[in-house]
Amino acid sequence: MRAFLLVMDSVGIGGAPDAGDYFNGARPDTGANTLAHIAQACAAGRAEAGRSGLLRLPVLDGLGLGAAVRLASGDSVPGLDAVPTGCWGAANETSRGKDTPSGHWELAGLPVPWDWHYFPERIPAFPDAIVQRVCGLAGTQGILGNCHGSGTVMVDRFGAEHLKTGWPICYTSVDSVFQIAAHEETFGLKRLLALCERLAPHLHAMKVGRVIARPFVGGEGDFRRTGNRHDYAIMPPAPVLTNWVQDAGRAVFAVGKIGDIFSMQGIDEVLKGTDAVLMDHLGDLADHAPDGSLTFANFVEFDSLWGHRRDVSGYARALEWFDGAIGRLIPRLRDGDLLCLVADHGNDPTWSGTDHTRERVPVLIHGRGAAQLGQVAFADVAASVAAHLGIGAMGPGRSFL
Repeated sequence: MRAFLLVMDSVGIGGAPDAGDYFNGARPDTGANTLAHIAQACAAGRAEAGRSGLLRLPVLDGLGLGAAVRLASGDSVPGLDAVPTGCWGAANETSRGKDTPSGHWELAGLPVPWDWHYFPERIPAFPDAIVQRVCGLAGTQGILGNCHGSGTVMVDRFGAEHLKTGWPICYTSVDSVFQIAAHEETFGLKRLLALCERLAPHLHAMKVGRVIARPFVGGEGDFRRTGNRHDYAIMPPAPVLTNWVQDAGRAVFAVGKIGDIFSMQGIDEVLKGTDAVLMDHLGDLADHAPDGSLTFANFVEFDSLWGHRRDVSGYARALEWFDGAIGRLIPRLRDGDLLCLVADHGNDPTWSGTDHTRERVPVLIHGRGAAQLGQVAFADVAASVAAHLGIGAMGPGRSFL
């Protein structure tokens, strides 16, 4: 009996009752629906780059994805009309944020107990004291950026100047983050990671959720971010699902950026790579992870490669790839295993702006028969995984199994 908890980063399904409190620029997130709007774009022939026709997700839809979207928002999802054979529902978040730590912490049983610090959407975005601290740690006379922006845009915009000056590119978003991009070769990967690691405690004290190292390579006109990203996240202030499992003497495997998000709390082994590599790691764990273990995975590329870039076709391709990979994973699971697929927030690629969208998220479960779970809480996911593994749970969540 094992548990596999997979986060489809940003695959929201609309319907958040407080979406109007969250914004992309001046536009509230009311009506945002990542999955439904992608499916509608596919049906209308507006997502034809590298794929064609209706959004095809037979495995996820069979578990209840289309039904979960209709439950969450009432929106139509062309092509996703299967009768569910898994347990399915929609989850609501209570934490005041639509970012990675907020979503993941609450899915792991800990709603965020404070308000995050956000940097204002103006130029400059950062106080002089922070800029001076970055310069002192980096040994530079200044920084580049100092604004809100998408990572790939920041690198394209400031990369050439970065190569000339050696100054780090610093930027933020509507999330509680401070991101630093630098060239792996000219600035140095170790130097970038050390800079972020030394800066993080100061920003964490301000309740900035993450300091993120964003290394890139290449030259002007051909800058490319690498897979050596590292998130220096604020430590959870109380035990979470990974701690509960580890404290019960079970093994905990973190796949993707889970180790970063939880500051390695309650984690025995970390496996990283691109989403395709992560899926290979997941298959190996399905074959070999010990009984009673938890595998906690994040598949980030829906969000980082397609959602923020507002690339509907790319997002649809990624979903269809993921669906096929899950179809190949399920037969490798053992009798008694639980597979739970969720998301942490939305990132509607049809929406204005480039940031996350406040949405409900799907909860899809293989291994416990077919049932409608209804509307549940993010924290209920952790309680349910703990119940499946037969261990004690803390926090406000209640098992829906």
